[in-house]
Amino acid sequence: MLSAWLGSQNDVRSWFAEVIQTRTLKSLAQPLTATGRVWFAAPNRFRWELGNPPQTIALRQAEQMLVVYPRLKHVERYPLTGDHIGPWREMLALLEAGFPRSQAELESRFDIKSAVTSQGAYEIILRPKSPSARHLMPRINITLSTNNFGLQATELHFADGTVVRNEFTNAVLNPKLDDSLFQPALDPTFRLIEPLKESSRNTRE
Repeated sequence: MLSAWLGSQNDVRSWFAEVIQTRTLKSLAQPLTATGRVWFAAPNRFRWELGNPPQTIALRQAEQMLVVYPRLKHVERYPLTGDHIGPWREMLALLEAGFPRSQAELESRFDIKSAVTSQGAYEIILRPKSPSARHLMPRINITLSTNNFGLQATELHFADGTVVRNEFTNAVLNPKLDDSLFQPALDPTFRLIEPLKESSRNTRE
């Protein structure tokens, strides 16, 4: 099953789906739910929108990650090169786990804890190999369709007990995606924030 799933990834050039995200936190009696959309372009670009109209937009580009908050009119920038890669880059690797490009890539980042058929779907549990990534997110569950190995859900288990489940519907394989989709349309009133630089500066002080 794993070999067939990994082999099917060679056919994935782009992907779109609607998403229902459920966040379960220990501090809240009821989970938080949001709806949105997600686009993926191989090998590693994606765009997440949560809310209608979007309240949060996450853009994964080649050398940076942007998180846009339209209502607040600010955007956070996270570089993915140089000294800033570290745990943040590894966290993105976890989020990209649903679209591995090869078995070698998957096994270089994760230990495969189990792969079983459950309730008409394939369930794969991955454990990050990197200690720093495991410190942030000890486990990720991936749910695949038994028909075509299409991504049905991801479930991210964080170290503080938070669980974020993304359920995907109305998926479209290999839609034509314009490059502008992965570029933020920001007007000059947006404020740019670089949290990693600010954190580094505060540590030195």
